[in-house]
Amino acid sequence: MTTPAWLTVLTTTDSEEKAHALAQGAVEARLAACVQISAPVTSVYRWQNAIETNEEWQLLFKTTAERYDELEAHLEAAHDYGTPEIIAVPVVRGSARYLAWVSAETAPVTSL
Repeated sequence: MTTPAWLTVLTTTDSEEKAHALAQGAVEARLAACVQISAPVTSVYRWQNAIETNEEWQLLFKTTAERYDELEAHLEAAHDYGTPEIIAVPVVRGSARYLAWVSAETAPVTSL
């Protein structure tokens, strides 16, 4: 099986302000071409032997497989959750123009 060239990476956070900061930082660092922030979602999960229910904002980062490790490290450093959800989903197909744009916007900047 070949590694997909593009990924959608998912994370959540507990405030709209934190969501915007995570999105802005990833786009500024060229680790994501675009980040979509969804309106609050309700998360139900088990944490430290208790069932929790919380309102969170979901972020979808559009990136390349080449930039995933750097994006994951960035999210781990910038996120205030001890164990943030960071899940990468392969993009199996997509518009050639859109995927070319994602590749261009996440390409590392080379110095002359």
